[in-house]
Amino acid sequence: MTPLSTRSTTAAPPTGVAVLGPQATALLYLLDRAFESWGVQAGAQPMIMPPLIPVEQLAELDYYRNFPHQAVVTAPLRLNGPDAGHDPVGGGFAPQTLETARLALPSAACYGVYLHLAGQELDAPQRVTVLGRCFRREEQYEDLRRLLGFHMREIVAVGDREFTEEHLRHFTAQIENFAARLELPLRKEAATDPFYDCGGSRARLQQLAPVKYEFLYEDLAIASVNVHRNFFGERLAITLNGESVFTSCVAFGLERWLSALTRRFGGWAEATAAVEQALAQG
Repeated sequence: MTPLSTRSTTAAPPTGVAVLGPQATALLYLLDRAFESWGVQAGAQPMIMPPLIPVEQLAELDYYRNFPHQAVVTAPLRLNGPDAGHDPVGGGFAPQTLETARLALPSAACYGVYLHLAGQELDAPQRVTVLGRCFRREEQYEDLRRLLGFHMREIVAVGDREFTEEHLRHFTAQIENFAARLELPLRKEAATDPFYDCGGSRARLQQLAPVKYEFLYEDLAIASVNVHRNFFGERLAITLNGESVFTSCVAFGLERWLSALTRRFGGWAEATAAVEQALAQG
């Protein structure tokens, strides 16, 4: 039996569920503490969002129109009646054995922040940082590069246009400076996956002024900066000085950072040492 202390990080590609060994876990926590500290130093309040979101709330944000391919929902078993399900068949439960799916597993950590602020008039612009367990259905899964379930650290800004744009400029510089100290070559590219409906006026606006930029190591996006303009402010009636707020967020896919760092440096110990050195230089 392989000792736990030396067991490698593994993932089950068919299901997209990964196990992180002790070294991988320690590096993930090291990175997350660093990214969280960036937010706190910029005035972000750490918060914990619910692990599940009502389907109805995400539908109000056009989530199932824009990202049906990523959506994952959950439902309890039927306990009574002819279709009651108590034992899985063929590795799963048939649809008729389930109650209506009313809860969703979020694909991004920031949704909970905007929903928490729904209907509020803010006294001032604010930043929030959250660590979320996120879930995305994919056509295929690959080690730590592409998972069904993963960790996402986000730093969210809610306020006027200038505040949210400055938020992204600030953290873009943070990411680029950190990557330089790490000697991790990243390139910044406009994302091709639209936040807004592909056929709407917002999508055409996005083509002129992209709402999402990704930071890629080789072909893997490990971080992104995202501006939503006043979409969430309008939909959720979040206001500042009587006007719908603008929002933006910076996101870090932590397992993807692990993948990039171990490919770049060759192993867990080497990757951890490189991160510790880069953080000490900062």
